Amino acid sequence: MGSFGSLLTAVSGLRAQSFSMQNISGNIANSSTPGFKRVDTSFADLVPEQPLARQVSGSVNSFSRATNTLSGEFLPTNLDTNIALNGDGFFAVGQRPSQTSSIVRQSPELYTRRGDFELDRQGYLVNGAGYALRGTMLDRETGLPVATQNGGFIQISQELLGRLDPQPTTTIDYAVDLPTNPTTTDSGTTAAHGYFVNPASVQPGGNVLEADAEAFLRSTLPGGSVTVYNSVGAIESMNLRWARTADGPDTWQLYYESNSGGDAWRQIGVDVTFNADGSLNGPATLTTAPAVVEINDIDFQEVTIDFGGNIRQLSVSSVQPGLLEQDGYGVGRYDSVAVSEEGVVSVAYSNGQVVPVAEISLVGFYAPNALRRVDGGAFEATRESGDPSVAFARATVMSGGIESSNVDISEEFAKMIVTQQAYTANTRVISTAQEMIRDVLNVVR
Repeated sequence: MGSFGSLLTAVSGLRAQSFSMQNISGNIANSSTPGFKRVDTSFADLVPEQPLARQVSGSVNSFSRATNTLSGEFLPTNLDTNIALNGDGFFAVGQRPSQTSSIVRQSPELYTRRGDFELDRQGYLVNGAGYALRGTMLDRETGLPVATQNGGFIQISQELLGRLDPQPTTTIDYAVDLPTNPTTTDSGTTAAHGYFVNPASVQPGGNVLEADAEAFLRSTLPGGSVTVYNSVGAIESMNLRWARTADGPDTWQLYYESNSGGDAWRQIGVDVTFNADGSLNGPATLTTAPAVVEINDIDFQEVTIDFGGNIRQLSVSSVQPGLLEQDGYGVGRYDSVAVSEEGVVSVAYSNGQVVPVAEISLVGFYAPNALRRVDGGAFEATRESGDPSVAFARATVMSGGIESSNVDISEEFAKMIVTQQAYTANTRVISTAQEMIRDVLNVVR
């Protein structure tokens, strides 16, 4: 049985090395495939049951060994929708509705590390193998999940890829320090009003006529400027100016430049007063009056100035604005789609607005190397891998690039040489065993 056993053992060796070569050739062929995970080969000896003194080394069998947990390098592509994972986890993908591509497997949910996603004509994010990215759609106003989820796929509608309607300015956040002794143009003269606003320049209603604008400017201080928007997308600069009206307690009034209806400046809200220590006495907010803000004969919505507790009076000579920001924005045109590190898909517009529209579904597995491979660099869950869970997805999203194959060409060539030598050696074993059997048969003759 020795010679015949040698033949069988050598055949098992040929079969095992052929299996190894098949994996090596597949790894080399996919060395440039994004997100590809190489398949290594492991060998196990098969020992026949024999007495201790008659045991033999036995034959061999080969098995695939997955490398799903080994990441490839990050390759920049400068495409915002191309994404890669840094850490453990997979993208959830699947066959998008009405898809006819033959490479895409028809399965409820698959998983991949291939992240060369781009928008198709239906608004789905599809990778190079044809799989569509799954996720949760978000409400563009609140950022919360919406009821209709497009079958679990991320789909950016044509509406989101078009125009973003303007939003009017309603609130201005304003942090500012006011001086105890304002240095105005008139403060260095013998004017009777001194450090206070020239009373002759202000009308009883709190407005400043165009004819009195020069006198008003000489006795007040600039408070900064902010851009405001109305509901049809008009844009204007809202220039602010502070006027001190009294002391003990110190009292100030805030104005905005109107240049409308004969008024150069209009007062905003009521008096702002301070305590002796410079802290604000009140109010914490100001609202434009009348309700409509009018700048250069263009109407804007009522605006609330919110100090947020960040206003005080100090021993300085001029108004020192800090934070000066407004809500609202003008008309925006679609610019790009971007993905954050947290996996939030957002649409960016030309007006600087970024609207979150979806959140990518990232999942992980207890035993990711036990996933079953399918076409297109995707995997499906098995009993051995366990069910997908967000708890095992410990990865951040990197946009603007993809994960390369984890195949090392030089390493594969080294394995190929070893495999070839082992295969050749097994053929020599078969040849030698044949000669030994032939010699035995010749003795019989």
